[in-house]
Amino acid sequence: MKPVTKSNIVADWIKEQIRAGKWAPGAKIPSQRVLADEFSVNRSTVIAALEQLKTDGIVEAVMGKGTIVANDTWSLLASLPRQKETHPLQSTESGIIDLSKGELAEDVFPDGYLNDVLGRLSGKIQSLGYEERGGYEPLREAVAGYMTRQGTPVSPSSILIVSGAMQGLQLIASGLLERGSSIYLEEPSYLYSIHTFQSLGMSLAGVEMDEEGLITSDLQAKWKTEQPGALYTIPCFHNPTGVMMSESRRKEILSFCAAHRLPIIEDDIYRELWLDSAPPPSLKSMDTHGNVLYIGSLSKTLSPGLRIGWIAGAEPVIERLSDLKMQADYGTSSLSQRVAAEWLGEGLYEHHLEYVRKALLKRRTSAQSSLERHLSDIAEWRIPNGGFFIWLRFKMDISIKDLYAEAVNEGILFHPGSIYTGGASRSIRLSYGYAGAAQFEEGIKRMKKWIIALAK
Repeated sequence: MKPVTKSNIVADWIKEQIRAGKWAPGAKIPSQRVLADEFSVNRSTVIAALEQLKTDGIVEAVMGKGTIVANDTWSLLASLPRQKETHPLQSTESGIIDLSKGELAEDVFPDGYLNDVLGRLSGKIQSLGYEERGGYEPLREAVAGYMTRQGTPVSPSSILIVSGAMQGLQLIASGLLERGSSIYLEEPSYLYSIHTFQSLGMSLAGVEMDEEGLITSDLQAKWKTEQPGALYTIPCFHNPTGVMMSESRRKEILSFCAAHRLPIIEDDIYRELWLDSAPPPSLKSMDTHGNVLYIGSLSKTLSPGLRIGWIAGAEPVIERLSDLKMQADYGTSSLSQRVAAEWLGEGLYEHHLEYVRKALLKRRTSAQSSLERHLSDIAEWRIPNGGFFIWLRFKMDISIKDLYAEAVNEGILFHPGSIYTGGASRSIRLSYGYAGAAQFEEGIKRMKKWIIALAK
């Protein structure tokens, strides 16, 4: 097993962004200075991490562009440890406690489920050629049926299968929106950490939130009639705050956007991770003007490695995006699409979600107890009704950068709030979906010690 060093932690984090689809091949990664600041390490540490990734063939330096993602398939797989080797970021023996990952731990999944599905497919596959432009037809039918059962009726011809939700965003941004557009989004927002729209010359306009989600009056105040744009929103279990947009607020947003011809991108990848009660109807289901493009995914609920997501929208829009996707990659993996179709088409997915919710509820309950035991006097937070994330704000003014540096040195990972706000923040994002209850407890207990020291 490779040693747990600061450069390895940086390198593994970069690999995770690529593996999860956040940085596509050809995408420019943050500069050495930015990475050094984010991880509170010397630039020499970042340089060592990048050299390691260059040797592995994962990134490359391009004159005039900086360091870009060279490959996210074979080179990335070759750099990962073999099955019997323990990954340092997932190892309890290594001392790493990961409170940053926005995904489910492997032990949340029922044993043998995926193997059962693959076994059922083994006698059905005759060939694995390129699929239709919109994706494997049985999968499009299964997604349409699943969304209809959810309360969002769509037809298979209104679905485009994409390689994860991130590719969906990239296709929409590059294929439908104009350079220089204003993108309105919740503040804080996931978009500040992925730079998809900024990389295409678009500006981000943060809109304030409350306990019901994005505030309509603030959107109205910041809306600019002279600039083209779109609203990007995560209405269910928002990343990073965990807020659920209320049904009344959804109707307000739909009404405003329809009246002002402001298109909406609804990122609904956390919808099925509800724990207390099912979410309100999707924006897409209530849209009567064809104003909403809907993004769904199996990455947060089933497997990030399948790289299966979809866009639901008006057929002419889906046709255009399908053309762009074919130009980009000739289609999502045929095998992954068949696996996903088997899950969705046979009702296995809904049964699987029941298991996931029970496991995630236990983790949320344990996380809540840990926070109340150790941080109730120095921080405030709202326990979400689902999803993975707790947005925690410190009551005193402390350096999140220094806290992050102390945590990394001790092998504890979390996300500083600044990567979601684009500036200074007194908040951090914690995830209870990945670390076990004992790890979460230990991480929070040790974190309190540094918080108190930094506040003096």
